[in-house]
Amino acid sequence: MTVHVVRGCPDGIEADRELAGRLREIAAERQEPAVRVWRPPRQLAFGRRDANESGYGTAREAAHNRGFPPVERRVGGRAVAYDGDTTVAFAYAVPLSDPRRGLSKRYDRAIHRLHNALEATGASVSRGEPPGAFCPGDHSLRAVPDGQVSDQKRRENGGKVAGIAQRIGTDSALVSGVVVVEDTTELREVLTAVYDRLELPFDPDSLGSVAAAGGSHDPNVVIGEIESAFVDGRHCVVERVER
Repeated sequence: MTVHVVRGCPDGIEADRELAGRLREIAAERQEPAVRVWRPPRQLAFGRRDANESGYGTAREAAHNRGFPPVERRVGGRAVAYDGDTTVAFAYAVPLSDPRRGLSKRYDRAIHRLHNALEATGASVSRGEPPGAFCPGDHSLRAVPDGQVSDQKRRENGGKVAGIAQRIGTDSALVSGVVVVEDTTELREVLTAVYDRLELPFDPDSLGSVAAAGGSHDPNVVIGEIESAFVDGRHCVVERVER
């Protein structure tokens, strides 16, 4: 089987987002998976449920005032911040013969591949997330702190490193997610401000990163390992997107 790999990032948030639709088209039309791993433009991506909160307008203002253009994404749960540098996104589209089947398997395979990719960079991660994490969900990876701390402390202190969501169409599914390579003060500050205005729980100390988990500080290294994990040794055709 061939995997279609899309590399690069066009200028502008909207042009970048349109590539997700292209991945799904490739999977449906060619009956082969397609993957893209990249650093999205700087933005604060709100989920659809966020738009129904009474504080949504002021949350958008808070993001804008901190230099994070607010957008509403089509997949996923709650707000996620991309700083254009230390945050990585991935998207993996597969063809579907029956949209009612395979949801859990796709999540499990994605978590497994992402776990292997991050550990290949040197990070120690495990499935799950701490209380008060951004975009809370059942399909997340958290840092595993130093082995010298107790199991209880390990469960309490491991910050969220990655989260995964899934969007299902009639003929393809898109599994996508965010990976924090290195947490920064501005990421913590913008997420704190946005979640506060949405009146949703967020603990700044719940933000983890690949680097804090002992992995690489280089987003390009993380991108390479995630792409490799999703290609999974299969033949690939590469499409490069120019700015």
